[in-house]
Parts: sequence; C-alpha cells; structure tokens
Amino acid sequence: MKISIIGGSGFVGSRLIARLKELPDIELSNIDKQESRLYPEITSIANVLDLETLTVLLQGTDIVILLAAEHRDDVSPVSLYYDVNVKGAENTCLAMERNGINRLIFTSSVAVYGLNKTNPDEASPVDPFNDYGKSKWQAECVLQTFAAAHQDWNIQVVRPTVLFGESNRGNVYNLLRQIASGRFLMIGKGTNKKSMSYIGNIVAFILFLIERRNGGGGYCLFNYVDKPDLTTRELVAIVGKVLHKRIPAIWIPYWIGMAGGYCFDALSKITGKKLAISSVRVKKFCAVTQFDASKTEASGFKPEFTLEEGLERMLRSEFGGIG
Repeated sequence: MKISIIGGSGFVGSRLIARLKELPDIELSNIDKQESRLYPEITSIANVLDLETLTVLLQGTDIVILLAAEHRDDVSPVSLYYDVNVKGAENTCLAMERNGINRLIFTSSVAVYGLNKTNPDEASPVDPFNDYGKSKWQAECVLQTFAAAHQDWNIQVVRPTVLFGESNRGNVYNLLRQIASGRFLMIGKGTNKKSMSYIGNIVAFILFLIERRNGGGGYCLFNYVDKPDLTTRELVAIVGKVLHKRIPAIWIPYWIGMAGGYCFDALSKITGKKLAISSVRVKKFCAVTQFDASKTEASGFKPEFTLEEGLERMLRSEFGGIG
C-alpha cells in the first residue's frame, strides 16, 4: 500500500510518519512546501496549489492524507486561508481523479462550529467565526461535492479540537508556558470547558481510519476529542500539580482582558510583529469550546492515553515536570 501525505513535515505529519514507518508493507511519500527535518528521504517539495506537480507526485498512491493547511491565528493576508485550505483541497481531489485514487483522509477542524456552542456533534450546524474556520468548512464542501460525483470514493474527515503535544508550539503550549513561568493571569472565572486532543491519540485515530475503511464508497465525518473535557481552572490545576507550582487564584474580568487584547492588536499592527497576545486569542481562551465525540467513541477506537496523561507527557518534555 502506498500512502501519500500532503503537508506531512509539520507537527501532526511528523508524528504520523513515525507511526506509519513502524507498519509492514507501507510505502510512504510526503509532499510539502517545506523540507521535512525528520524525513527528507521521503519528502518531495511542492505546493498544494501546483496541480500539475501534485498530479505527478500522487501517481501510484492508494491513500491520500491531506494535512496541509494555513491555521495560525495571525495569517496575513487572510486570502492565504482560502488559497491553501480550499483551493488546496480542490487540487488534491483533481489530482486524485486524474490518478484513479479513491481514498482520502482529511483533517478539518471543530472551528467550523464557531465559539460558545452547546456541545455540537457532527450533525450540528456550522457557524465559523474566523477565516480559518470558514476556509475549513469551504474545503469540506469541496470534498462533499467530489464524493457525490464519485460513488466509489471513500473520504474520511476528522475535525479535531485544539491539538497539543510534545514539540508543538501552538496555543496550548503558549498557555502552559505562561503558567509555568509564574506570569499567568486568569481572564474570566475559568469555568468554561475546553475540549482538547493529544497528538498521540489523534495520530492513532488516523491510523485507525486507515485500517477501518468503510466498505465501498462514502463520506464519513468525525469530531475528535479526548474526553472528559476540562474547565480552564482544572487545566491550570493539572499544570500546577505536575510542575509543583502554586497558581494564583486571582482573575480579571473578561472585558478587561478583551480591552488588553485589542491594545496588543494595535501594537502588532504598528510594529508589524506577531505578538503572543491578541483579541482573538483572549476570545478563544475564554470561550466554551466543548464538542461531542460520541460518534468517534462508538467507532470502536480506544485512545492510547488519557487527557491528563497527554498533558503530563507534554509538560515533562517541555518544562521538566515530574508529575
């Protein structure tokens, strides 16, 4: 079996390639616009917007795993979200069509649901609040169109919630780093619940989907969350326990935090520098981001780590926690 990963040089892709290399009778290919630090020997440099090159590189492939995406909060210009996430999905499907490939696993995002929703499941309406979420939803629409036109295609879409893990430098890392430094200040009361996904488990779920192909064609959608959900205060408490730090119990009202976020937005615009604090990140920190994962749980998949174990593993790796 030949598996081609598009966008496999980053956080998720590198961990996925490591696991796939452990399996027998698998030929791997990584297509990315940047070199893979860990797996250059299987990496071809190409842009997902280059349809002709993508078509050539996908020859002989049995399964395509599309990870390539613009996902940071501060991508500029915002048109990049739509160029890479939407047009990239379309080009992937066109290249599959030209090569007779009928299996695709695509990582989308729970950002398609928007903020402060009541535990949405896969049948819930979409309401993305930012360009990343909007572009991911539009990419899913592209895949649905191709699936409807190709009855033998098998497309599996995973909507992970916020990902974290060793060597990741995303929003969860930034939060944990602030707590570990002792400079953390809670915005809001911290009672909002946060659905999270540990990298070791999301990679294991993708492997599960590779092996699980639903007989024949079809379009399948899964939320991925490591349950149970934690409140922000519970998350902070776990960090304090693992790192043996006393976390101050004081907090500031949400409106003050948002005002500060807007000030940092203005400063970022004036200086041209990307800052760790922004109004979008304050809004996301204080929002309820809780999602239903009962469909994934019913699939038969068993996570390899509990959520707390995942947090402990990351904290030990990044900050020397000894749990």
